[in-house]
Amino acid sequence: MKKIIYPFLFSFLTIIFSCNNDFDGEGNVSDIEVNSGEANFSRYIALGGSLTSGFKDGALYIEGQKQSYPAIIAEQMKRVGGGMFKIPYMEDELGGIPFLGISNKLSLEIVNGGLSPTVAQGKGITTLTNIYSQGPYQNMGVPGAKSYHLISLGYGDPTNLPLGAANPYFIRFASSPNTSILEDAMKQDPTFFSLWIGYNDILGYAMSGGDGSNTLTSVSTFQTTYNTLLSKLVSKGAKGIVASIPNVTASPFFTTVPYNPLTPQNLTKTNPNQIKELNNAFESLNNVFDFLQHPERKIKYSSTQANPLLIKDKDLVDLKSQIKMVLISKGVSTNQAELMGTLYGQSRQATGEDFIALTALRSIAQINSKAISEGIPSSLAVNGVTYPLIDSWVLTAKEREKTNLATMQFNNIIKNLSDQYNLAFFDANALINDFNKNSGLNFNGVNYTSQFITGGAFSLDGIYFTSRGYAIIANGFIKAINKKYKSNLPYVDPNAYQGIKYP
Repeated sequence: MKKIIYPFLFSFLTIIFSCNNDFDGEGNVSDIEVNSGEANFSRYIALGGSLTSGFKDGALYIEGQKQSYPAIIAEQMKRVGGGMFKIPYMEDELGGIPFLGISNKLSLEIVNGGLSPTVAQGKGITTLTNIYSQGPYQNMGVPGAKSYHLISLGYGDPTNLPLGAANPYFIRFASSPNTSILEDAMKQDPTFFSLWIGYNDILGYAMSGGDGSNTLTSVSTFQTTYNTLLSKLVSKGAKGIVASIPNVTASPFFTTVPYNPLTPQNLTKTNPNQIKELNNAFESLNNVFDFLQHPERKIKYSSTQANPLLIKDKDLVDLKSQIKMVLISKGVSTNQAELMGTLYGQSRQATGEDFIALTALRSIAQINSKAISEGIPSSLAVNGVTYPLIDSWVLTAKEREKTNLATMQFNNIIKNLSDQYNLAFFDANALINDFNKNSGLNFNGVNYTSQFITGGAFSLDGIYFTSRGYAIIANGFIKAINKKYKSNLPYVDPNAYQGIKYP
């Protein structure tokens, strides 16, 4: 098989227009008579993970923190007696923590004539220096925190960081090394709280393609943890609101890259005969798959339609040994037969049920340098073409099922406990799913969808939201608060907040 290198470009910046206005009446942001109803907003505390902190564009930085949904809600609460709402700001607008290897935010730049999310230049100045003396802080959203981290003692202890038992963001504003996020919240005697947690309990598994490096939180752990959180938060009479977990696989991170991006034009760009050569090269392997009665594993490329990516699926029966034995019996050398078995023992071409991670975008149809370093010939090291995409870049149908099941189970727990503790409930999952509808959500003439970059709701990381997206979410919280507690907090205009910045 000849050396194959494909310059590979995706065109995903398709602008979607819509005239529909289905934002459920939340466009009314004019001055109205406001009141707190049955709630007391004087000491509002927000607990949660990345979503609560204002994380966006792959980083936590000042602008995102200022326009986080709790900060937006707190401003509206101030109109009816809400108190101070302090935020543990990062030190700059880059968001990186250099000595920990935490990257700067992504920014949209022109690269090779096209727009591309790129890590912002510059050296971040944020360190782990504790800033609690300037607090306490009311936005207690901690990027990366899972549900059980909120009750974990020592989560803000820098000596636990090498053990993976601490979080650098909480280290910065913890009241003491041995405290927990929940303890620090309760020290402030909140009169009202919001709790949006659980996204990271699922997200880590999904973003790693279910490769085993980041597992789903067990249902029993989530149930026990969530109940512990709520029982403590209401123990002094505070009222509050909880929110469901968005479907992570509905985000652009999983829906932007198609399963079949290998068009005949791309495959033949540098070699007009490439498709024919690929099919000839895989003919002997495909014969083996037929012999082993696994024709669904065959690798074929079409010259008339878009081709699916070649992926690794760890849930498949590993045919490594069988492939090796059959090839050797056909006269193939032992080394070559073993290589073919190793590469394609759990390979198949993707289907529409598989989701390709956004992080795979720039590597598709490019030579895998790691494979080359391990002795794989360059002709067999082309990502997604001759070299199966690694597990962490693919969320298969089975892995999606596990992700969606966990989301449903966790959300049932959240809703049931919100009813048990008589709290307001915001169905964030339903709202986020609305972004995926063809018409999306329209606010004062601006349409928001889940389309990557041009949709307006999701930031450049494809997972978290733009400030406009967080403003829409803030309105969802406010609507649920008003309904439950008979308050009249006003909505905000999402269009007034920061969207994607174009160069």
